[in-house]
This record gives sequence, structure tokens and C-alpha cells, in this order.
Amino acid sequence: MQPFLDKAVEAARAAEAIIRRYYHGDFEVEHKADASPVTIADIECEKAIKAVLSEAFPEHGFQGEELGGEQADADYVWLIDPIDGTKSFVRGYPFFSTQIALRHRGELIVGVSNAPLFNGGEMACAAKGLGATLNGEPIRTSSIDTLAKTSLSLGNIASLAASPAWTSLGSLIGQVHRIRGYGDFYHYHLLASGRIDAILESDLNILDIAALTVILREAGGDITELGGGDIDLPTRSVFATNGRLRAAIAPFVADWDEARDAPKG
Repeated sequence: MQPFLDKAVEAARAAEAIIRRYYHGDFEVEHKADASPVTIADIECEKAIKAVLSEAFPEHGFQGEELGGEQADADYVWLIDPIDGTKSFVRGYPFFSTQIALRHRGELIVGVSNAPLFNGGEMACAAKGLGATLNGEPIRTSSIDTLAKTSLSLGNIASLAASPAWTSLGSLIGQVHRIRGYGDFYHYHLLASGRIDAILESDLNILDIAALTVILREAGGDITELGGGDIDLPTRSVFATNGRLRAAIAPFVADWDEARDAPKG
């Protein structure tokens, strides 16, 4: 696993150099079919990531946010979101990250999440069996095991609130210690390093959370779809905990129906 992880870190650093060059710069913003923005920085970052990884592992496939798929039926496939949080990047605040994950025959085995301009820089890394780190230091999830002490982060609240399951989620909000809405990469970094205890989130895709899934699991946490399904290519929602709170929170998300409630597309 270590060679895969080392190259993923190298690829993330290559993207970081491009991000730093364009951040707060003068660049055009285009919009994709789903109205999400894309910039030259997104495209150059993905090309740089692929260049590093394909040179090291020419037999591997790719699934990228901007450049699509290549050898997608290979045993090893890299999942890449070069700038997750392009809206933040465009508006000039550092709440964005580069997400790189490796999938082997359907299993996520390597993850790198790099937010180079946030809080002086945060890089979380993990590989199956090797544990998880944040800026090079080992991390673990918290020991909180009761709702009364739980810090819960909600992501993409508008899509959660549109679901008939929102009433049950509202009941949960009244029982936890603290509610936050950190969003994007950040609440997964917080959860994996023991600073919050659970996350409920909708309206995302596998490229947003593949790397974070590996990091959280290696830090001792658990993560599924809100409906309880495995994290996989069609995933659109997340129910993640420190590994101790799933049973306590699960009744409050039992009304979530992935087919009915998860955003489509």
C-alpha cells in the first residue's frame, strides 16, 4: 500500500502547486451542465495528478471530475476530484481540497485529502492497514458514545430538509450536545481526528468522499450511505460516525429512503 499512498501524496502536491499559482488570480469560470463551475485550475490539476499516477502505474484506470474515465474497468482505478469546492476557490476563500482515492476491485484502499490553503494547510492521508494521518501525525476518532455529548455536523442541509425524513432528523438535533455545519472536506478531517463525532450529509458524489472514506475508516470511524448502504460509485449521501455512535443515531435516520430522498444525478 505504501507506494500507492506515496504517489497519491506526490500527485496531490503537484496539484497544490497549480492551485497556489491560480488562487486569487485572473481566470475565466465556465459552468458545466449541472451549473457547477469549472476553471482552468481544475483541469490543469487533474492533468497533473493523472500524469504523476499514470507514469508510476500505467496499468491503472482513472475516474476524474473534469476529464472523465479512462481504463475504468481496470483492477485499480484512481478517483480524482482536483478541486472539490470550486465555488469556494472561485470566490477566494480556502474551503476547498484535492481528493485522490484508489479503488481496487470495488474496494477503496487509499485516500489523500489535501486542503493546501486552509488553516495553513491540511493534508489527511490513509491506506488500508496503515492507519490515518493529518499533516503527518497519526489521528483517531473520538471516544464519545452518548448523544448528550455528541458534536454532529450536517452537510448540504437544504437537501436533507427536503426529505420526509427531516422530521426524524429534527428530533436528533434536539438530543445532541452541539450542531455544526462544517461541510466539504473539513468535517471529515474533524471527525477522523476526534474533534467532532458524527456527520449526516446529502447531495454529494463518490469523488467528494472516496478518499475521506478511507481516511475515516483507518482512523477508527465508520461510514455508509444515510440509508445504510455501502459507499460505492452511485453514493449520494453519508452517515458517518466515530465508530461508537451508529446504533444511537441510526433510529433517527431510519426514515431515509435512498431511492426517494437522495438527490439524483
